[in-house]
Amino acid sequence: MTALLEVRDLAKTFEVSAPWLNRVIERRPRLFVHAVDGVSFSIERGRTLALVGESGCGKSTVARLLVGLYQPTRGDVRFDGQPTDSQQNAAGLRTLRRRMQMIFQDPYASLNPRWKVLDIVGEPLREHGLAPTPAALRARVGELLHSVGLAAADGEKFPHQFSGGQRQRISIARALATQPEFLVCDEPTSALDVSVQAQVLNIMKDLQRERGLTYLFISHNLAVVRHVADQVGVMYLGRLVELADKAELFARPRHPYTRMLLDAIPDIHMSGRSRTPVQGEVPNPLQPPSGCAFHPRCPHANARCAAERPALTVFQGVQVACHAVQEGRL
Repeated sequence: MTALLEVRDLAKTFEVSAPWLNRVIERRPRLFVHAVDGVSFSIERGRTLALVGESGCGKSTVARLLVGLYQPTRGDVRFDGQPTDSQQNAAGLRTLRRRMQMIFQDPYASLNPRWKVLDIVGEPLREHGLAPTPAALRARVGELLHSVGLAAADGEKFPHQFSGGQRQRISIARALATQPEFLVCDEPTSALDVSVQAQVLNIMKDLQRERGLTYLFISHNLAVVRHVADQVGVMYLGRLVELADKAELFARPRHPYTRMLLDAIPDIHMSGRSRTPVQGEVPNPLQPPSGCAFHPRCPHANARCAAERPALTVFQGVQVACHAVQEGRL
């Protein structure tokens, strides 16, 4: 199968310095955060790649870079063979925007409280000229609401009249309005109760089957990832440390950080397998550790890990960035 989305060496740096005058008086240097630092992956048409990791590892920044909400510091994003950042004309960029959409994390913040649902879901249709008349717009919005388990009559209500799970369904309906091929889902269920999470995830799986959608799914919940993903990428401090098929990653995690994440899942089957808890906190991104960023917390680290940053290389069919794995020390 061909890749619908290809990302090569994607990076984003944010300046977080104090104001100029403060820096001059206090003689402080400019400060930069490497939120995303050289990430590469591809997603095949009709499949789901999940990005997982602790808060602050750069998952959401990757999502915003892909849909054009941020401009990359360096790197290349190609959608269906076309570069996403240097389209020749506005029409090409507009077509691209129609083919890729985003579902945001907070269903309470991503919907305009002053607009009716009809206007919220209908806005992409009006922007892209997909509903020529008000009657066509109303009919199309009704179909979209029905496809996510809501009634056409809900179009006349305001967001505050819905629960969190229903609001997220409205967000999904809005994202589907332009009939996109690729959806970026930035923790779409993290603000919802567990039972509601399952409903929203099942809707997304059904829509993927019916419409052949391709997903980038961002989450810190590995139970959710196990339910929706085909491939899983594990991020730590702005870099991918492991990238593998879901079954392989959950059965045989290679990177020590991946093992730590999986060990944090409660063992409800009481399998009795040994666990190696990893101590410590995520380092300060303003002053990341030398070498491998995970080495201060890693039980397998040695002098090479502290000095030399490992590259993401293929090892037994899995992409992993770890000296201990490559040297057979695990």
